[in-house]
Amino acid sequence: MQATVAVAHRRPGPHPAWVVAAVTFLTLLGASGFRSAPGVLIVPLQDEFGWSRTVISAAVSVNLILFCLAGPFAAAAMNRFGIRRVVLSALLFVAAGSLLTVWMTAAWQLVLLWGVVVGLGTGAMTNVLAATVATRWRWSSVAVAAGALLVVPLVLAFLRNSPADVGLRPYGAPADSPIAPPVVRPNPVRTALRVLGEASRVPAFWLLAGSFAICGATTNGLIGTHLIPAAHDHGLSETTAAGLLALVGIFDIAGTLGSGWLTDRMDPRRLLLWYYGLRGVSLLVLAPALAGGGLGLAGFVVVYGLDWVATVPPTVALSNEVFGREKGTVVFGWVFAAHQLGAAAAASAAGAIRTELGDYLVAFVSGAALCLVAALITQAIRRPGPAVATA
Repeated sequence: MQATVAVAHRRPGPHPAWVVAAVTFLTLLGASGFRSAPGVLIVPLQDEFGWSRTVISAAVSVNLILFCLAGPFAAAAMNRFGIRRVVLSALLFVAAGSLLTVWMTAAWQLVLLWGVVVGLGTGAMTNVLAATVATRWRWSSVAVAAGALLVVPLVLAFLRNSPADVGLRPYGAPADSPIAPPVVRPNPVRTALRVLGEASRVPAFWLLAGSFAICGATTNGLIGTHLIPAAHDHGLSETTAAGLLALVGIFDIAGTLGSGWLTDRMDPRRLLLWYYGLRGVSLLVLAPALAGGGLGLAGFVVVYGLDWVATVPPTVALSNEVFGREKGTVVFGWVFAAHQLGAAAAASAAGAIRTELGDYLVAFVSGAALCLVAALITQAIRRPGPAVATA
């Protein structure tokens, strides 16, 4: 007796994959805005409470560290408990942590709420709302909390754990395969740690992690946190400076889409060579661009914006090529953890440099030098042969 195979029937209208992709995009866009809000808040917090940029940057560093540490475990937890539960929990964390900052009065509360609670929440969603609400820090916090809560109904209504939830087979599955094959749900913590142990024995993992740590240091840590305060130092208002960061985000979307297209057609290592090289050049000219304004600053926004997340598609592609698709996503979670550790270190270091020297010149030049290092070490990654990659 032959086993009956379920046949996928779909209602007319947009394919469910497009709906899930749209909700996921909005969630990731929101997570980016939620996490980057402290960059908008540095100057208002400094003015209102008298806290130094070193103290505020320390809270940002805690946020970035927990943001990175939550990533691999969140990826494994999504396999165990489902995407919707993890994302909903993360959004509630972000909303609670952000809203409670309205009543904070001490620096340790900023570390606890924005560093710990929001860091864990955004870390579970991993990867520009704050830039458009750069007026008073209290209202920025309320806006972030409201933004997180607004995404919750979309997640409940449209986000699904797998294609089987809407009667479809997974991408690439044979036509005669069952829609919902037996699901193995391993312990997410054990899975994440086991994959880390296996990947750490491969040199490519450390090259990917090292280059992506520099990526985090020169994006979220340096520019995402300190571009607005640096622009303020050169006479630009917080609103104008936040507009620059918003423009970076707009060009970032175009750059990421273009990078994904190029990654399918070119050696990812060569793309990373160009991306890190161009980022280094843009950071090298940032200080004079802020001082002079005009076309120099506009050029920085365009080049740096296109380059911001362009490194992600080739890094993901190399993770999947070297470690296989089954482990590649979890490996990339750990590589992304290195990204955020680098960001945390740069956020604190840049704040300390500004406090000691009075400007960000040394921080920007150091970031440019690090980009040169990342461009070189990515070229040492060995890609597997076609047979290994296919397997």
